[in-house]
Amino acid sequence: MSDATILVVDDEQSLRRLLRNTLERAGYVVVEAANGAEALKAAERYTPTAILLDLGLPDRDGLSLVPLLRKMGEATILVVSARDETDQKVAALDLGADDYVTKPFDSEELLARLRVALRHTGHRPKPKSLRAGDVEIDFEHRRVRRAGEDVHLTRKEYDVLACLADAPGRVVTHQRILAAAWPLDHDRKIEYLRIVIRNLRQKIEPADAIGSVVANELGVGYRLLTPG
Repeated sequence: MSDATILVVDDEQSLRRLLRNTLERAGYVVVEAANGAEALKAAERYTPTAILLDLGLPDRDGLSLVPLLRKMGEATILVVSARDETDQKVAALDLGADDYVTKPFDSEELLARLRVALRHTGHRPKPKSLRAGDVEIDFEHRRVRRAGEDVHLTRKEYDVLACLADAPGRVVTHQRILAAAWPLDHDRKIEYLRIVIRNLRQKIEPADAIGSVVANELGVGYRLLTPG
């Protein structure tokens, strides 16, 4: 059982009921809000561990709530919306959302995404190492191994991988990766990133399983796939 409190923000009562049943069966405590105003009051009153946020709210656009909720605490923000446009996903993530699930959704996938996001809630110390498949990233020594063998990465390849490893299991937008790996470049082109990702995959992924470690979120960014 979990003592985490989840704030569900959605104007559809039937969907709130579905999410409540799903989350309570998984052991979470659930609080509901039907609009943006209720969401802000509930976030202040209950200090939720995570927030499931719809974007199509009756009193305001859900996107405008993301930075406000982010300033109010350290809650994980998982956008759950029928909007499937790439620019909406990118905007939500760049504003501070931790992940994005498109309606209609599979309940088990939603719970899995929530578990991943909750594992990285708060300001925990960065681990000394991280495993993704048979790839191990040693942050302390900036070393990467695959199946126990050292893998030589260029500085850019390592910087991109380390950026993804800062949010394991969660999507990181193109712009966030570019800002992390090319901090001094004013002209950050996505073509640079694609070249680095292609070279990185050739070094850390099996030739017959491209995308098994670094997954592509089409038009949005990339996700480092980690166990669990």
